[in-house]
Amino acid sequence: MLIDRLSNQDFSALASLYRTTLLESVLPFWQQYSLDHEHGGYFTCLDVKGNVYDTDKFIWLQNRQVWTFSMLYNRLDQRSDWLDVASHGANFLAQHGRDEQGNWYFALDRQGRPLVQPYNIFSDCFAAMAFSQYAQASGDDHSKAIALQAYKNVLRRQDNPKGRYNKTYPGTRPMKSLAVPMILANLTLEMDWLLPNEQLESVLDQTIHAVMAEFLDPDSGLVYEHLAPDGSILDCFEGRLLNPGHGIEAMWFMMDIGQRRQDMTLINRAIDTILTILERGWDSKYGGIFYFLDRLDYPPQQLEWDQKLWWVHLETLVALLLGYRLTQREDCWQWYRTVHNYAWSRFNDPNHGEWFGYLNRQGDVLLNLKGGKWKGCFHVPRALYLGWEHCQALT
Repeated sequence: MLIDRLSNQDFSALASLYRTTLLESVLPFWQQYSLDHEHGGYFTCLDVKGNVYDTDKFIWLQNRQVWTFSMLYNRLDQRSDWLDVASHGANFLAQHGRDEQGNWYFALDRQGRPLVQPYNIFSDCFAAMAFSQYAQASGDDHSKAIALQAYKNVLRRQDNPKGRYNKTYPGTRPMKSLAVPMILANLTLEMDWLLPNEQLESVLDQTIHAVMAEFLDPDSGLVYEHLAPDGSILDCFEGRLLNPGHGIEAMWFMMDIGQRRQDMTLINRAIDTILTILERGWDSKYGGIFYFLDRLDYPPQQLEWDQKLWWVHLETLVALLLGYRLTQREDCWQWYRTVHNYAWSRFNDPNHGEWFGYLNRQGDVLLNLKGGKWKGCFHVPRALYLGWEHCQALT
């Protein structure tokens, strides 16, 4: 369904679109094709029709699927089949996912044997999210303990996420990454029922400061991916890197915190930043949001810079709907209409279910897959659920 006119704000129809796609297309796709009934866990490397083309299991995608089905069980409908899917992954991960020190691996083989070391904290982040939601859904105290242990890992390692696996030479060009405070903001909100209020609010304060006072550049209004430890801008590939999707996703995390605290100043600053990123990141020739850009318009080092990715557009739809829901700002709706018409007409697959992940610059499907090493059961269902929720609130 495309939105043809600005006045056509039929949020009831939009809510129905999000609901139907989630419940009748996306979730059934993963329930039917992703479960490994022989060894446990999930297959994520699925082609356009759901056929498995690789059996390796990537920890953050395994945890993301546990989170998705647990979250929907907790917030939408206590369906036993959703809890069964979550349990299928949680049991596999509890048995195979961590090393002896409690650090979460990056990848396992089909049987659960480790393939890739726990070289950064993002596996731990999604483990904390997954087992927090699963503990709520199942009432399992062991899962609660796993969630808290993973969260403590994240806090302990946040200043040196890769630790001994860092391949950069120490001291020459140290830098910090937006990804850490960004994901910690969302993770901490996810963990609110498990954390002491003082700790929760303290971590949220830290993430707001990092994202809005350090990585958000006051002059350009853009969010940078990497900075020097003192907050200064670096003139190198990593220092010039812009990731529009990351910046926009970080802003809806900030709006979530603003909503919790009834902080309209934070909410409107986040919206202003989203709109600035879209003005810079939108492809005026072919439409869609670029994957990567260089802040000085030099050639980016990422050769895939001009691809159009599913998660970037979905997170943008969530951010714009949330912004419009909280403020009724018409600039949010205007941009929502533009991104909606692009994304729903190109990524959604009405024939086989789920969404395509990767388009070329012109908007054609580049990789004929529904899941892989980086795409799993997370961004699409989360965005559809949140889009449904926001549109319902606007009816």
